[in-house]
Amino acid sequence: MLSNIVPRSPSLAALLVQLVAILVIYLLAIIPYMPLFSIFVWAVLQGVVAAVISYQLNMPRWWLPIHLMFIPALVVTLSLALSPIWFLGTFLILVLVYGKTYQTQVPLYLSSSKATQALALLLPEHKKFTLIDLGCGCGGLLNDLSKIRPNGYFYGIEAAPIPFVISKLRSMVVTPNCTIQWGDIWSYDLSNYDVVYAYLSPIPMEELWCKARREMRPDSIFISNSFIVPGVKPDKSIKLDDLTNATLYIWRI
Repeated sequence: MLSNIVPRSPSLAALLVQLVAILVIYLLAIIPYMPLFSIFVWAVLQGVVAAVISYQLNMPRWWLPIHLMFIPALVVTLSLALSPIWFLGTFLILVLVYGKTYQTQVPLYLSSSKATQALALLLPEHKKFTLIDLGCGCGGLLNDLSKIRPNGYFYGIEAAPIPFVISKLRSMVVTPNCTIQWGDIWSYDLSNYDVVYAYLSPIPMEELWCKARREMRPDSIFISNSFIVPGVKPDKSIKLDDLTNATLYIWRI
């Protein structure tokens, strides 16, 4: 199958898809008597080819619009004759907000208020407990939960610079029972927590489940927002009536 030849590095795979699509369009363009399309039309055709290749290679679906729009957006942007400073500034902002998404394949997802409400009902009302949010983003979920359940101790891990700073400041100023740490979720031991919450992407779920089974204490709870563990039926699921129509999947270790 074509999917077997995709490089393990997501960024390398995306680059190869773009290069192959460019080659296909070039070969089409040099065919005799081919209509003389504008550069933008050729760019759109290249995007379509890249998206089709991405689909055939079973790359994650969120790559499709990226492949489809990358070259057309580049052509449009270059036609505006913008200063290179704008490109550098945009790149730096994206890195600061999204971190190593190109490598981890975990974009920035923000948990909805419906997710907060559903989680609060799952947590003890009186006894002490600990909860960690793997990839806590800007800390909104932890901030709200710490107010609803002041008997809990909340922890968050974030690797993207700007979301980390925002969540860190919120925890220092607003929520004293909340601790935010900078780092990689794979380097943290999950045995210290009663509840582990993750809102990541489909890509790391199987590996994360193996880590949870290996490290989490018996009777602790693993919760995933929206993304199921492949081949593992959850003990419980809660449908959220939010904008993305998400579901909380719950496993008891």
